[in-house]
Amino acid sequence: MKYTVGAVIEEPGSSIVNKTSSWRVLKPVVNNCKRCGLCATFCPEGVIQIKDKATIDYDYCKGCGICAAECPIKGIVMVPENK
Repeated sequence: MKYTVGAVIEEPGSSIVNKTSSWRVLKPVVNNCKRCGLCATFCPEGVIQIKDKATIDYDYCKGCGICAAECPIKGIVMVPENK
């Protein structure tokens, strides 16, 4: 039996070339940051960097909300995306 494969990723790292945030419904907003780095550690897309506070690259953030869920001080909130 032959199967047709769908959603094939032809090259690794293709999301680096293609902005992937176009379907985001909610986006994370950093209101308070103690620079613990948990949000950056758990972000599956690796789009959070810790400097003076957490900064998010919205071109590649998919709005999954893991960062907000993992923040121990609830300093990241998910808000509706305004497009």
